[in-house]
Amino acid sequence: MPKKYLIIILILIALVIYLNRAYAHIYNTLGQANLLAPDKLETYVVGDNKSSAINYVALGDSLTAGVGTTKYQESYPYLLAQKLAGNQTKVTLTALAIPGFKTKDILDNSLKTVITSKPEIITLLIGINDIHSNISKTDFQKNYQQILEELTKKTTAKIYLINLPEIGSNQLFWPPYNYYFRAKTKNFNQIIQDLAIQYKLNYIDLDTPTAQALKNNGPIYSADSFHPSAISYKSWAEIIYANFNQ
Repeated sequence: MPKKYLIIILILIALVIYLNRAYAHIYNTLGQANLLAPDKLETYVVGDNKSSAINYVALGDSLTAGVGTTKYQESYPYLLAQKLAGNQTKVTLTALAIPGFKTKDILDNSLKTVITSKPEIITLLIGINDIHSNISKTDFQKNYQQILEELTKKTTAKIYLINLPEIGSNQLFWPPYNYYFRAKTKNFNQIIQDLAIQYKLNYIDLDTPTAQALKNNGPIYSADSFHPSAISYKSWAEIIYANFNQ
């Protein structure tokens, strides 16, 4: 066998080994960290004003469940509820976020509770697990649209669609997976934005103001370099709240 062909074969073998190790590194790191959702109730009451009240439902996955923090009060939905409450309003927060949930799980497990709670406000941040489970763009769009069909027809809530942050530092996602997952995130975010326009719902861009920082490991991440820390969730609550009523 000519030497140049042997070199090509060796390079290809090395590349396959690297790609396999880089992919395994992601999920081994997540598994070893074994982060759990902070202890939480399903319902929280924030503020005690009796004359003004808001029912707020937070739909999502581990990012909405506050994974990466030590207590649910550090999650972005709880911090957002505090901002909504201020000094004049009581906010009842129904926390419907389960780690690992995908769009199909929201459809199958969460919508009945949302509808019966009669919310005035709903936030929806879902899709990260669809990306990592290799759900196709077509299926993601179909599931997400069906969620919106149910929420818009069976509630009178003001609905906020939060796009997907480019979560996961470069320490966790080695090349080319950092580029791969960020490209998928942008594709899914375009679907969310298009559906927000179609259904005339509020679209909150969480990705743009956080993308650069989320590339780098540091205090904005928890132990697995994927789930945010309390510092990040506080920033997310501020970004989301700043886009309310716009």
